[in-house]
Amino acid sequence: MADCPTLHTERLLLRPFEDSDLDAYAPIVMSEEVRRSLHLPDDFSRSDAWLGMAQWRGQWALRGTGQWALVEIESGLLVGRAGLHRPEVPDWPGIEIGWVLDPRWWGRGFATEAGARSIEYAFDQVGADQVCSVILPENVRSAAVATRLGFTLTESRVLPHFPEAPHDIWRLTREQWDRHPPASASPPPAAEEEDHGDHDRTLY
Repeated sequence: MADCPTLHTERLLLRPFEDSDLDAYAPIVMSEEVRRSLHLPDDFSRSDAWLGMAQWRGQWALRGTGQWALVEIESGLLVGRAGLHRPEVPDWPGIEIGWVLDPRWWGRGFATEAGARSIEYAFDQVGADQVCSVILPENVRSAAVATRLGFTLTESRVLPHFPEAPHDIWRLTREQWDRHPPASASPPPAAEEEDHGDHDRTLY
């Protein structure tokens, strides 16, 4: 299986995580806003962040899916992660499109921009016929991003790895994507863009 590729959008570089990213990545996933959104424990640590980076690289190597480190091209700063997720979790609904953004960069449309490029990769390179997004109902900002990308809410159910609450399952087919390109990735109102990601604690 090929290693993680490097992709570009208008404003973002999507590249493999590197060990040197830890100094920038750890504060993102350790921030109060992201920990709350991902339901991470208060003692989530730098070591946990490093393990998450390593697991994303490992998923690329083993399954040809995973998430990229997101770098804002103009500044060269790491602003989060986004991409594909296919964990070994019972009853998982498919290849998930997810993203996590540094709270300091919320409201600029980066989740939509990175999400759109991830969807293109899933359909064009992975050969998926359908992708999903797994979002807790409380995360209305993430739902807004999914809606902009063309996803449709199809069901709500409790997943075995997170029995505390049901997740909303949003789906998007290749046919839907081809028929209706996503809305512009221009920055939305700040209240509509968050750090949506895999709120499942399967990877950090």
